[in-house]
Amino acid sequence: MNKKDLIAAIEKKRGSIGYSAWTVGITNDPARRKEEHQNAGKSVGSWKHWKADSEAIARDVEKHFLDKKMKGGGGGGDKPTYVYVF
Repeated sequence: MNKKDLIAAIEKKRGSIGYSAWTVGITNDPARRKEEHQNAGKSVGSWKHWKADSEAIARDVEKHFLDKKMKGGGGGGDKPTYVYVF
């Protein structure tokens, strides 16, 4: 997905819930990352991920939502092209 479509999809998923209630991240393996968050005691029931067209797009989208105060941080592993929220 391109940057514009990814941002729109995440905004649709977020709905009217405040940004700070969500976590955003990037990964090269969404199933593994979801399990890691779950094993850390986080509630991943609202998990959704999308494949970005490139690592640069994934990083840009993550930064966009971090700047809006979603929880999360830098990182993402080796060549992350998936963006996730929960």
